[in-house]
Amino acid sequence: MLNHADLLKLKRWNTPTIYNGWEQITKSDAAKEGFNLEETRDFMPQMGPMVGYAVTLIIEPGNSVHKQKVNVWEEYRSYIASVTGPKIVVVQDLDKPSNYGSFWGEVNSNVHKALGCVGTITDGSIRDVDEMCNAGFKALARRLSVGHAHSTPVKWNCEVEVFGRKIKPGQLIHADKHGFLVIPDEDIEMLLDASIFMDNNECNTIIAAARSASGKSTAQILRDLNEASIQFGKAVKDKFDGKSE
Repeated sequence: MLNHADLLKLKRWNTPTIYNGWEQITKSDAAKEGFNLEETRDFMPQMGPMVGYAVTLIIEPGNSVHKQKVNVWEEYRSYIASVTGPKIVVVQDLDKPSNYGSFWGEVNSNVHKALGCVGTITDGSIRDVDEMCNAGFKALARRLSVGHAHSTPVKWNCEVEVFGRKIKPGQLIHADKHGFLVIPDEDIEMLLDASIFMDNNECNTIIAAARSASGKSTAQILRDLNEASIQFGKAVKDKFDGKSE
């Protein structure tokens, strides 16, 4: 696991920037793996990115049978409390696409915040958006709901699938208004350095050339961009060549 300082540094960057670094170091197919395949909605974009380790939950608010289980909330909360934070609660809603009710609202966001969770990714719904923001609890979700229906924990600490991506407990997640990225364990150590390098490389080469185009002829702009692209590619090769093999 990363130390708290490095997690805070990762949080300074948006999720696409983290992706740009990750694709240079991973053995995964970065064109298809790691990120959400379906559209998510960030209901608290003003809170910026969130970074944390996955704790997982399955719910089915449209089924009242689950509420008959004894001590389910105590057992679920004990699981959440037992995991080292910061944590992101990844919730699979078995009712989708109906999403009869929301697991998340003012109460649950405050409870989970007290247990070391920074936010949630759910393919279900949320409610009490202003109150969740006040609690400092970020949410990426499918939609909003008015009610909570029969929301109760059904199964937890298991693999879940949300927005077309399977997530296991303990995996590192980076998420913001663009979506989310699930980092394989073997890529965590190099992730921050790679992401910072790629951002700096863009700024020092292609973006710098594009921003200095004012007053130049089209031919000169094209020459500068071509040279900057070559410099960008060379820097990437020098930095990462062989590191993901």
